[in-house]
Amino acid sequence: MKRQDDRHRMPLPGSIHIAPAEVAGSLSAPASKSVAQRAIALASMCRGRSRILSPGSCDDVLAAIRVCRSLGARITGDQEGLSIDGGLAAPQEPLNCGESGLGIRLFTLLAATFDQEITLVAEGSLRQRPMDMAEKALQALGAACRSREGRPPLQVRGPLRGGEAAIDGSQGSQVLTGILIASPRAQADVHLRVSRLTSRPYIDTTIQVMRAFGFEVMQEDYSRFYIRSGQAGRPATYRVEGDWSGAAFLLVAGAVAGEAEVSNLDPISTQADRAVLDALHACGARVDRGDEKDGRASFRVARASLDAFDMDATHCPDLFPPLVALAACCRGTSRLQGAGRLHVKESDRAATLIDAFTRMGVHIWQDGDSLLVEGGTIRGGLIRSHGDHRIAMAGAVAALTSRKGVTIEQPEVVNKSWPGFFEDLQRISIRHQHGKTL
Repeated sequence: MKRQDDRHRMPLPGSIHIAPAEVAGSLSAPASKSVAQRAIALASMCRGRSRILSPGSCDDVLAAIRVCRSLGARITGDQEGLSIDGGLAAPQEPLNCGESGLGIRLFTLLAATFDQEITLVAEGSLRQRPMDMAEKALQALGAACRSREGRPPLQVRGPLRGGEAAIDGSQGSQVLTGILIASPRAQADVHLRVSRLTSRPYIDTTIQVMRAFGFEVMQEDYSRFYIRSGQAGRPATYRVEGDWSGAAFLLVAGAVAGEAEVSNLDPISTQADRAVLDALHACGARVDRGDEKDGRASFRVARASLDAFDMDATHCPDLFPPLVALAACCRGTSRLQGAGRLHVKESDRAATLIDAFTRMGVHIWQDGDSLLVEGGTIRGGLIRSHGDHRIAMAGAVAALTSRKGVTIEQPEVVNKSWPGFFEDLQRISIRHQHGKTL
């Protein structure tokens, strides 16, 4: 995949220092890697040529392109647009899913539609993340799966026979997304009984993108899903919307350090992290919506007197890092529910957030399924990203209102979702007299 803007991919130093600063300016949200990965996989399943517009070039999207090429799709283009000639075939090599948790779960299910053994490998922290949910789902649908004690690499063998299966959705929606996307290639119709489903908005996103490529899913109250086998889908032109997960960091930056406007956002998106607007309203930030054009709008958030807030983030766990940064700047103690979902992210994200913000002088602790954050002065200091892109971004946002700035180790981890994050943050940062933003 050709990249038009390789300056975003220049090697970053081993650490980067973010000095206190105000923010003022406008940026476009990066492409949603979550939506882009789904669209690339579905376009690859459809015979004929599809166009994916604005897919971005983050590491997870590049991994999806690499896997789909290995599965037989012909893909050309760049971060502005991809041409995909679909049609899948069994790969001749292991499928390298990089560090994408969604990718390995989605492509494990898709690989299980072939009647031969296929290996899927992972990189970085994904090698230590549990895959037992995918194993159980495959076995329930008649395919075979072996792992390394519940972790990658995975060896799968189809065919995916279909039929009826019970799925435990308590650990997230990614395996269910993989089943829904792969089921049209199953030998028989698939009927799923799903219990304790979390991250429901991500399933809405999956079904929405599937429909754009001609695949139909019927569901009842997120507990029963019906997918007809034999659906061929149809090629389509699909524009990837802006990423609410990434935009959340800039919107929070505006709330705590000045004013920021983020464009290229779908105001009625199914993306779970659109819920950041609820938190910003709850704490008293000034939120204004700009004009809408072609289904996209801008949102401007400005600093105000901020008070502690409570929020249940069970269905949007990726919001925890920006919400912790926001809560650290609010008067009083904020409670963020759903922390139990954070232990199997790119890092043990609950523990990593506590470590990072404690190092910056913030009082933060876990109480059962909640993180509690006592707002006050952010001292700053050195934090470790632990290989987690969202921890690095949260540290950068917290640095803006800190006393002495924040040094972030492994800043290159942001390439997973937003290669140009630090550069974009610098663009809207106003340097203080005695410091630099980067």
